[in-house]
Amino acid sequence: MNIILLDPKQAINAQRYQLDSRQSEHLTKVIKTEVGGKLRVGVINGLMGEAKYLGVNEQELGEIELISLAQRPPKALPLTLVLALPRPNMLKRTLLNISAMGVKKIILLNSAKVEKSYWQSPVLKADNLQRILLEGLEQARDTKLPELQMMTRFRPYVEDLLPREMEGKLALLAHPYQADDCPINLTQESILAIGPEGGWNEFEVSKWHEAGFKSVHLGERILKVETAVPALLSRLYPA
Repeated sequence: MNIILLDPKQAINAQRYQLDSRQSEHLTKVIKTEVGGKLRVGVINGLMGEAKYLGVNEQELGEIELISLAQRPPKALPLTLVLALPRPNMLKRTLLNISAMGVKKIILLNSAKVEKSYWQSPVLKADNLQRILLEGLEQARDTKLPELQMMTRFRPYVEDLLPREMEGKLALLAHPYQADDCPINLTQESILAIGPEGGWNEFEVSKWHEAGFKSVHLGERILKVETAVPALLSRLYPA
């Protein structure tokens, strides 16, 4: 945890916040913060700054007092990511990386090779998704939560909703066959679609192409989704 992210609901008053149990445990047992020590903090979807650690209260929860809160979070990647729903354990790791790398719009999409059971996973509960995305922000020292949408029907999304989503963006399809090299160091906004472990099927690829997407690849090696995502993002928008 490289920043303490504060929910406005945690505010005791304008300057003082009560930490939750996870944050309190991190300060006392992991980094062993002393009373009076300074901490890097941020308000979810707001500014970042510093706070002073006041110790634990009667509920054994930590409290902090803001010193300053004037720094803007890092710039977001100008990219919308459409991701075929991975298996649950991979989804956790992948979403954490996506959040940490600055993607602010994520669309989880169904595909022929996505198992139906994946959509029933507890990972997809709103509280669990927010926790994963927040963990990515804590890693990257960011405050802006990504917007996440779930689309359980492929064809209606691609045919009806995607055209509006694509407006003004370079549209790229991560697909290793009959594809061009993935571009490097983009300056324009883009939308990137990444398929499931088994890849998009022929019908899905044809629908992406009909919509105006261009197939790109990272080379001869076939990568797992959790590896392909950061590799593609780092290539399109290098730090």
